[in-house]
Amino acid sequence: MTTLPNLLQRSYHESPDKTSIILQHAGQADKPLTYRDLIHGANRFALTYAREGIKPGEVVILILQHGEDLVYAFWGAILHGAIPSIMPFLTEKLAPEKYRADLSSLISITKPTTIVTYPEFEAEVRGALTEGDSVKNVILTDTIEAETEPNFETLQGLKSSPEAITVLQHSSGTTGLQKGVALSHRAVLNQLNAYSETLRIDPASDVIVSWLPLYHDMGFIACFLMPVLLRIPLVNMSPFDWVRAPYKLHQAVSQYKGTLTWLPNFAYNFCAHKIRERNLEGVDLSTWRAIINCSEPVHVESHDLFHGKFSAYGLKKSALQTCYAMAENVFAVTQSPLDGTPVVDVIDRETFMTQRLATSPVADSPSMQMTSSGHPLPNVKIRIVDEAFNDLPNRSVGEIAVQSDCMLTEYFNRPDATEAAIKDGWYLTGDYGYIVGGELYVSGRKKDLIIVGGKNVYPQDLESLASEVDGVHKGRVVAFGMYDEEEGTEEVVIIAEAESTIPSEQEAIADAIRKHVTKSSAIALRHVKVVDEKWILKTSSGKTARSANKEKFLKELGEV
Repeated sequence: MTTLPNLLQRSYHESPDKTSIILQHAGQADKPLTYRDLIHGANRFALTYAREGIKPGEVVILILQHGEDLVYAFWGAILHGAIPSIMPFLTEKLAPEKYRADLSSLISITKPTTIVTYPEFEAEVRGALTEGDSVKNVILTDTIEAETEPNFETLQGLKSSPEAITVLQHSSGTTGLQKGVALSHRAVLNQLNAYSETLRIDPASDVIVSWLPLYHDMGFIACFLMPVLLRIPLVNMSPFDWVRAPYKLHQAVSQYKGTLTWLPNFAYNFCAHKIRERNLEGVDLSTWRAIINCSEPVHVESHDLFHGKFSAYGLKKSALQTCYAMAENVFAVTQSPLDGTPVVDVIDRETFMTQRLATSPVADSPSMQMTSSGHPLPNVKIRIVDEAFNDLPNRSVGEIAVQSDCMLTEYFNRPDATEAAIKDGWYLTGDYGYIVGGELYVSGRKKDLIIVGGKNVYPQDLESLASEVDGVHKGRVVAFGMYDEEEGTEEVVIIAEAESTIPSEQEAIADAIRKHVTKSSAIALRHVKVVDEKWILKTSSGKTARSANKEKFLKELGEV
């Protein structure tokens, strides 16, 4: 079996002038990078790593913005045989103190020998270092070796074993830093082979367009490793540019005849609400064959909103697809069939919330929609299990367990976490879901469970109900539990962003949420807070950061 650097070398020898990545940055001309550019740029970093005494198998943290430096620093580590790990860059949305704390935590767990960053960011990085930690080098981008013709005989990564760890991913958090997921060459390539087969990838006609950050598995695997290693042209823009001008994604799809894009659920709503018709003049979206939603759960309403907004520009309804993915499986676990739209399962709301069964609606009772995440990839098996690891029947909600040939080697330097997550060769995802007709429906996270008076309550259900209330920003709701010592049980807290900033109107919306959720869920809801836009914190992948929002609530709004 081959390895990542072997594949990159092969692309260089066979297709040196083929465009691999087109970098887009606001205010700058698009910059295409060929495989020759990739190898030459990566070689400069590989030589620098060798100069600094970095050994194959050592961890290198990359703190760089999207652009040439990050691309070359990453592939340079791969060619050198080091283990790259991409960290989010400090932005105005991240508190510097928390960022430094996260970096210090990452260093203590992954024990990197090297950090690569910009000269102007050196002080920030060194501020996170402590005496006695593992970091020996802080390499600055202005000290990288000059370009020379690559000597493949000296590149240690080409001698790597398929079983060697090649990259570290990090499960998503508010800054993208949680447990380090160690992935081997074999695991990564098994994933790419299975996923590209499922997607019916054709390097001669497919073009991937992405704004996703490279420190999260969706952007890193589907929109960086896969296109580069499988020779699929990639149009890559900065996530910060996209947030400021989301129409740039649609313009890039039109300009480069993009066919594949991956998005978190919030991005569908964001694009539909923020993009103006004046920014879409002459745009043709008819080449877009798959826009894949990897959120859990997926909201079909977001797909409908997106299609309704952009169908006039050639967007096909069949392009709106779904996937269930996680760093621990490299990326994709399931994928919806690309020859139709994802299945929507209409189920009885009360039965689902009280008995954890996905059954057909009872007459005159409220229903809810669950969107399928598709079938398992050819090399993946899934099970739905109870707390005792017993299989549950179809339509029963339980924990999703996964087994494949692309699973993580370990949580890096975390044998405790590794042992807790894997049972008899099955990875316990911590996600809840059910199966119907061989398709997976994801309902929420196990760790988010709220127990109210002995009754299991899932915050996603309550958030969905709250989002139905007029005046609430769809998808901008968070629910979590707070323990009430007097009552001896948890109380549910719901925070919702509102379109109005007028206090009296926010109070009216809060009251409407309280009544609607209580009536629809049989949960006595007392604690509702309506806040202004942009109050609620999201993870790096656009998911609701419940623990972080709970902390923010306690700090800013007071205890229940």
